[in-house]
Amino acid sequence: MRTVTLEIEPFDHIKEEMAEIFTIVCSYEILETLKTDYQEGICIEIMEFTLKEGVSIHELRTVGNIEVLSVLKSIGNKHTCLIRYTEPEETKGQFQESELGLVHTIPMIISPEKLIISMMGDQENLSDFVEMSKKIGTIRKMSFRKAIYHKADVLNVLTDKQRDVMVAAFQSGYYEYPKKISSIALSQKVNISKPTLLQHMRKAEGRILHEIMAGYQ
Repeated sequence: MRTVTLEIEPFDHIKEEMAEIFTIVCSYEILETLKTDYQEGICIEIMEFTLKEGVSIHELRTVGNIEVLSVLKSIGNKHTCLIRYTEPEETKGQFQESELGLVHTIPMIISPEKLIISMMGDQENLSDFVEMSKKIGTIRKMSFRKAIYHKADVLNVLTDKQRDVMVAAFQSGYYEYPKKISSIALSQKVNISKPTLLQHMRKAEGRILHEIMAGYQ
């Protein structure tokens, strides 16, 4: 697993799409993505906003496609918030990170003049993501590095769907002997087909083993 971090100068039409929020915000950083629904184009995230001088956090309740659900912490002009982001219809599905098997990571900082975007995944899929990113701007800087994560949270190497499936499988007793639930029943429980379930599980198992056994290859 590797991580790519891109610094992108957005094209003018992307800047125009972001203009509304930057009337009151200097920049914002995505600290953690809690949930992503790619079909609906909705993300639940924790963000830190740096507001312009004289702007109150209460002016940020709904700006553009971002809705502030709760203010978690405020220090000066920096505010950590729980937000819901709804992707515009015209760009919905443009970046299907889940289809590439990628996971959001840090740093992820958005400002009027540059976007810093980081993704974790396999080298081939990261290269595909780099090509996709060229649709929104000019890549000024790019760095690849070995993925770093805490061993206690190995599920961070999984996509949202892989994580959901593995957690459901574990909680339902799929990995116990004898199994407490069949693959068919588990697929019905998580509302996906059996072949798709098994595909997610095999990929997730491979990623987890690859990380745990790093150094033994």
